[in-house]
Amino acid sequence: MQRLCRFALRANGLRSNNAIALPRQQARAYLGGAGDMKSRRYTADDEVAKREQELWDRAQPRYEEIMERHLRLPTAENDANDSTGMSEEERNLAVRKKRLVYRSKQRGWLEVDLLLGTWAAENVSNLSVSELDEFEKFVNLETIDIYNVLTLRTDVPEDMRTSAGDGLVERIAQWAKESPLGKADKEKYVEVKTKNNLI
Repeated sequence: MQRLCRFALRANGLRSNNAIALPRQQARAYLGGAGDMKSRRYTADDEVAKREQELWDRAQPRYEEIMERHLRLPTAENDANDSTGMSEEERNLAVRKKRLVYRSKQRGWLEVDLLLGTWAAENVSNLSVSELDEFEKFVNLETIDIYNVLTLRTDVPEDMRTSAGDGLVERIAQWAKESPLGKADKEKYVEVKTKNNLI
């Protein structure tokens, strides 16, 4: 409000010195004629409030543990007590795969999100480490370049091509060429988006 008043003063050619006292906003609350609100916790004879407090006291340590885990970033170092039975290397690999799938689905262009995201959701979990490196290199390209490769407007970049024509990016381009996603079928579009958690 103060900014708005200062702006109005400046617009009218007046300067706003600190000499003009602008009213401060006051917190407003409408109680609807209910009178002063009091918490049940502070009433000594309320059995429900006592029971709620007992349950909260019992649940609070578990709640704080869950919140701490929820706010922590997923890395293998942080998950040393992980109960999945995976080694640190396997957990790092799983996190890397999840990040690549996410980056493939969230490019910002619907066409690329659908094509690359769908391929990643179906295939990234089965890639070897060297193929993951190649896929990450592809995902690091500009979105327009990925779009042009997926829609066959340009060839696969030279450094991602193989002599046999069976490199990872070449397989992705071939999959995109044969994919039903390029066809204008509304039901198939909704099915693919729902199946790959893109909605």
